[in-house]
Amino acid sequence: MKIEEGIFGEINRELVKSYTIMNNQNIKVTCIDYGCTITRIDVPDKEGNIENIVLGFDSAEDYLHYSPYFGAVIGRVAGRVNPPSVDMEGVTYLLAENEGRTHLHGGPKGFHNVIWKSSTSESVDEASVTFTYMSPDGEAGYPGNLEVSVVYTLTENNDLIITYHGISDENTLLNLTNHTYFNLSGNLKEDILQHELTMKSDKFLELDQSLLPTGNLIDVEQTPFDFRAGKRIIEGVNSKHQQNEIVGNGYDHPFLLSENHKKEICLVNPSNGRKMIVETDEPYVVLYTGNMLEDTFLIRGIPCQKHLGLCLETQHPPNAIHNQQLPSILLEKNKEYHSKTRFTFTVE
Repeated sequence: MKIEEGIFGEINRELVKSYTIMNNQNIKVTCIDYGCTITRIDVPDKEGNIENIVLGFDSAEDYLHYSPYFGAVIGRVAGRVNPPSVDMEGVTYLLAENEGRTHLHGGPKGFHNVIWKSSTSESVDEASVTFTYMSPDGEAGYPGNLEVSVVYTLTENNDLIITYHGISDENTLLNLTNHTYFNLSGNLKEDILQHELTMKSDKFLELDQSLLPTGNLIDVEQTPFDFRAGKRIIEGVNSKHQQNEIVGNGYDHPFLLSENHKKEICLVNPSNGRKMIVETDEPYVVLYTGNMLEDTFLIRGIPCQKHLGLCLETQHPPNAIHNQQLPSILLEKNKEYHSKTRFTFTVE
């Protein structure tokens, strides 16, 4: 195991560092301290061809101007919050708006948009990059000085483990996730419509016209949302189900996981055998199939397009603060927040 360090670029006259973690199975994970962003994941296919399987850029400038959260850590709160405010202990906190009147993915200066402190560690079986950030009281409207850390660990077993930790000196909200867009075709040779996804999920959250969860859990039985036995993404994209159409033809929905840390999510590209297994502590995963991606920029020379990548955002459900029937995202003063998600790369 080893880690290579370098300078990725510069943002607002501040240097952006890059880290490439490598194991002995020809897997490499590259990340930068701007937004804890994963810029590349290089893995073999069934023929041994090593290619990148995530959407990202090779320059800091591109992340500033074009990135729809490619590879970034999202916080303090993932997803949409509307109305963009929270009442806590008799005080109303107004959250920064960045999607009309909605607070999205932590606001315009969310965790994706800051440079984190970073450090590394290596051992025989694994190597890690640790990112830390002090989010000050009032940032994006949230109460409390929040200390947060994110650790990316690559193992010799081909696991990428993302560990999150947070603690605040006041009651606050915290719901972290990673917004990597995956495309197992390798180097973006194809879109993700033929990818096959299997998920241990019996229910998903209904969305309203503003793409906010209504709180109503819908049974996946006999719908395009039933991934229990595996389904290709194209089925949801071509579906006339109102919930597929409402998000721009595809998926942008929180799925309630029926199991944790038991290979509950599996993504396969049948044409080259690449397979990714996702296991998490989190109760939900938001499946987003890139329905809003636009062809207004290039990704390493490839024109961006709708459905070029998909996200599997393990988290608590969006807008939970305004939905009492959903799991709480309240982080109490001096209580610790922990969350872990594991991505395992293999072939079939």
